[in-house]
Amino acid sequence: MQTLTVPTNTKTELIDITALVQSEMHAVGLVDGILFIFCPHTTAGLTLNENWDPDVERDVLLTVNGHIVPPDSRHRHAEGNSPAHIKTSLFGSSEMVFVENGMLQLGQWQGIFLAEFDGPRRRRVWLKALST
Repeated sequence: MQTLTVPTNTKTELIDITALVQSEMHAVGLVDGILFIFCPHTTAGLTLNENWDPDVERDVLLTVNGHIVPPDSRHRHAEGNSPAHIKTSLFGSSEMVFVENGMLQLGQWQGIFLAEFDGPRRRRVWLKALST
C-alpha cells in the first residue's frame, strides 16, 4: 500500500490529486488493474469530478457549503465540526479507478479530488493496486 500526504490550505476545498496518484502508479509499476483509493479521515473525503474548469470546483463547494450542509449552530458535536462529518459522509471515503497500460482510466475531463471539509490539515490518501 502506498500513502500520499496532501496538505490542505483552507477550511473547505477540493484538491486535484490526479497527477500525484498517476505518478505513484508509475512508481509502483502498475500496468493493468484496479486502483483502490481511500481517505482515512472523518472530515475529508474523495470524489471524481471535472478537473478542466475550476468553476466546477467552486460551484460544488458553493452548493455543498451554502445549500446542502450550511454552517449551523444547532449541531451538537463538541468539536464544532459536524458539518465536515456530514459532508464527508455524502462524498464518501473511497474511489476505485481502472488502470490500463499504466494509465488511470478516467473520463476526458475527470480528475480525482481530495475533498477537505475541516482544514487546513495534512491529509493522507492510501492507494492499493490490484494487478490483473
